[in-house]
Amino acid sequence: MDTPLSTIAVVGLGTMGTGIAEVLARAGHEVIGIDISDEAARQAVAALEASTARAVRRERITEEERGDVLARFRTFADLRAAAEAELVIEVVPESYEIKQQVFRELDGIVSPTAILATGTNALSVTRLAAESLRPERVLGLHFFNPAPAMKLVEVVSSVLTAPPAVEAVTALARSLGKEPVAVGDRPGFVADGLLFGYLNQAAAMYEANYASRDDIDAAMKLGCGLPMGPLALLDLIGIDTARTVLEAMYAESHDRLHAPAPVLRQLSEAGLTGRKSGRGFYTYEEAGSQTVVPDASAPGDGGSAVAGRTVRSVGVAGSGTMASGIAEVFAKAGYDVVLAARGQEKADTAKGRIAKSLERSVAKGRLTAEARDGALARITAAGSLDAFADVDLAVEAVAEDLAVKQQLFGTLDKVCKPGAVLATTTSSLPVVAIARATARPQDVIGMHFFNPAPAMKLVEVVRTVLTADDVHATVREVCGRVRKHPVDCGDRAGFIVNALLFPYLNNAIKMVGEHYATLDDIDAAMKLGGGYPMGPFELLDVVGLDVSLAIEKVLHGEFRDPGLAPAPLLEHLVAAGCLGRKTGRGFREYARR
Repeated sequence: MDTPLSTIAVVGLGTMGTGIAEVLARAGHEVIGIDISDEAARQAVAALEASTARAVRRERITEEERGDVLARFRTFADLRAAAEAELVIEVVPESYEIKQQVFRELDGIVSPTAILATGTNALSVTRLAAESLRPERVLGLHFFNPAPAMKLVEVVSSVLTAPPAVEAVTALARSLGKEPVAVGDRPGFVADGLLFGYLNQAAAMYEANYASRDDIDAAMKLGCGLPMGPLALLDLIGIDTARTVLEAMYAESHDRLHAPAPVLRQLSEAGLTGRKSGRGFYTYEEAGSQTVVPDASAPGDGGSAVAGRTVRSVGVAGSGTMASGIAEVFAKAGYDVVLAARGQEKADTAKGRIAKSLERSVAKGRLTAEARDGALARITAAGSLDAFADVDLAVEAVAEDLAVKQQLFGTLDKVCKPGAVLATTTSSLPVVAIARATARPQDVIGMHFFNPAPAMKLVEVVRTVLTADDVHATVREVCGRVRKHPVDCGDRAGFIVNALLFPYLNNAIKMVGEHYATLDDIDAAMKLGGGYPMGPFELLDVVGLDVSLAIEKVLHGEFRDPGLAPAPLLEHLVAAGCLGRKTGRGFREYARR
């Protein structure tokens, strides 16, 4: 089965098929584009002409090379044009009936040695292969959109696929400058298998009115460094397409996390499928446009009908990295800051950490020496919470332990003056349970900063059912003054970011535990196919496996969804003391410093 793959047919010339055809033609392959729609074929040719013209203008190719690329792409309306192809890649609509019809017809057209590849990301490759006369030659070849730009290609084998066919298309993908990842046959494969569960949960979060559309998207972009928020991404993918993928995943997994959120069905059936229709979760200038226009769900001017309380001085409780980072943020914004720890020595050490951080900012040209000195002078290190007597806002950043936080808030209740706002930075504990440790729960709110606080722009503002309106308004105003982006969310486990992030991380661990894919392949798939700044296992090792397990347990305990139960592999690693970078070993091993 030594197949040269010099002539390749692409069946279906929509956006994905056109992109794949361009990649192949530019790489020197003879490409046969096939579509029953003459208009689709014309648009594919026009798209290739436009993209190659841009490449000439940017001096990436010559005019002669452009002519060669265009000459290598021919379009036809009949599948019989694929007769001379050594590889056929189908990217027709995600329907078993349509794809099986294509494969049955190709059996009578192509040579016995030709490889048949499906571009599906939702349907069973095995089921499609079983319809072919030569199932050993059938596999999945899943490109990502836009195909010319995206590096990831998932090479999907069924139990029937012959290894030489896999080797041939893997070599082809590498020759195209892509990063092939070998995976087995399950809906969504690696990248979409992890991505669509996360997107589905975001849609469900929006549908439940837990957080606004814009806050959900801002939280995931600013809190996780993602290029797009989940609801904007659903609009880009197509809400109908996402629903199809999730239906296929749920049919196999029966995991409630994969059961499409009802809002996806409602939008799909209403024809509000995202950018391509001009409206989905967002409203666009026109069908196919990427320009968002204001609609009824757009945020207002951000002003509150309720006036906030005056905040001039801030107390920060704690001596760790988060506490010192928050104190630095407030001091740089011009607030007088009291940094209190359990003992003067710990407080002085925390202030010393801030001094080093400010010095690094000066060295990098981000801060003047004068601003550094001013910020440091505004910070008072104290060995007791008694120093919070006159602060207007007290922010705790101590251990993520409910009993510890309740005890601290009991002390703040006694120490802080009437009218002071009391904020917790908890990432997973119920804020109301912390508030009830005081005699003034109306003054208590969640103010969840992200680490490192000086760099991360997001703050999750968590109201309880008891939080006063002016306390909420105060915290949002303060966020603006310290140049952070506040997002509102209710008092439930995980808030926005962790509630969406950790189930995704947990599902990645399950993939490894089930021997479906390797750590490296999963990390590569999510970085190359999903645009994530870090792969899930890189991130888990940075966060700490013990911290991750604790958050997973909180989410599982609150929502009682079996799909949220911590992956056994995560529990085993934590039990073995393999906690990530901080111990030198987690999912990977790290050199000791």
